[in-house]
Amino acid sequence: MRRREFLATGAAGALGLAFPLGLLADVPTGAELAVAKRLEKAGGEARNTWDQITTYNNFYEFGTDKDDPARNAHTLRPRPWTIAVEGEVRKPQRIGIDDLLKWFPLEERVYRMRCVEAWSMVIPWVGFPLADLVKRLEPTSKAKYVAFETLLDRDQMPGQRRPVLEWPYVEGLRIDEAMHPLALIAVGLYGRALPNQNGAPLRLVVPWKYGFKGVKSIVKIRLQEEQPRTAWNEAQPSEYGFYANVNPEVDHPRWSQARERRIGEYLRRATLPFNGYAAEVASLYAGMDLRRNY
Repeated sequence: MRRREFLATGAAGALGLAFPLGLLADVPTGAELAVAKRLEKAGGEARNTWDQITTYNNFYEFGTDKDDPARNAHTLRPRPWTIAVEGEVRKPQRIGIDDLLKWFPLEERVYRMRCVEAWSMVIPWVGFPLADLVKRLEPTSKAKYVAFETLLDRDQMPGQRRPVLEWPYVEGLRIDEAMHPLALIAVGLYGRALPNQNGAPLRLVVPWKYGFKGVKSIVKIRLQEEQPRTAWNEAQPSEYGFYANVNPEVDHPRWSQARERRIGEYLRRATLPFNGYAAEVASLYAGMDLRRNY
């Protein structure tokens, strides 16, 4: 209860609802639509619509335009799916997605999400805390970071045939970031299974960071002692750092990050430090220079 009270104050109205797996279906039921309508607004911020969330995406494995993923991601096959767990854990293993979903109760959390291109959304994710998974894997004392890897399959992900990035897509967090209660493994949104274009069947959600940290279609999780490489940092290190904390005072080299446009709105709004979650996460970076560690 205390964890859920904490989330409710910091997650734009995180609701802490337990979701039965029956709601995570490919076709919306009347119950799902009722949930979506009842929770249309939470925490004082209106949610973006299902159509907005599922048709305006960054997922370069399916194309570089915002509407490419919705048009092209039908080639992804999210079942069957396994996740390899490696590195500094006492229980290295391969986990089937359906087995994983049996381990943890699912919750709905309404998070602000901010993209580095200065647009944002409010998304009702369904998932479970990343910390719960990390604890179950029993990290060793050498585990300082958590590295993630996206599926590499040029037939399922035709965008990987182009050298836009070095494939597969990789990302990472410090272990204390991964253990923070706001970090989420998402398996759905709006009470429905995660669509392919949004990272099916499971993706990372770290709401105080820019969206490119949210690695999608995860097939590997590795706990390790050294800082992992990350896709955008390797591609353009002067523009994309390891931490990627939302910071309105640090401009991207090609545009300002001080203001953002919420999808569906015309006027821009001020960008909030740590995307509005400073009270919850700023202590993770005490003493760090957030201009250098961007």
